[in-house]
Amino acid sequence: QVRLVESGGGSVQAGESLRLACEYTYSISRYCMGWFRQAPGKRRESVAAIDSGGITGYADSVKGRFTLSKSTSNNTLYLQMDNLKPEDSAMYYCEADRFKDSGATCYGSANYRGQGTQVTVSS
Repeated sequence: QVRLVESGGGSVQAGESLRLACEYTYSISRYCMGWFRQAPGKRRESVAAIDSGGITGYADSVKGRFTLSKSTSNNTLYLQMDNLKPEDSAMYYCEADRFKDSGATCYGSANYRGQGTQVTVSS
């Protein structure tokens, strides 16, 4: 059974940092993995993704501030978020699918996702 379990969300002040973690089952370790976010009343936004070869992609809105990494030793995907801004506030979801596009999105027919973790940034 595929599982994606997020942790690390919270409430911070603008300019501070958070690190999100997503523990995943080994069976999807070769999939594209990433994070997307969704705030109330807003469209879903792909934030970052990494393919099976380690190639990463980021949304323009987070480039230079967020860093995606993957640890194969403990099957965990990390999103280091620095210099957070109020507009980063959203529910963040870990996702996995077969393929990665040229940007920050995983796509395919698998469509695995976690339950989400809330990030709130106040000014």
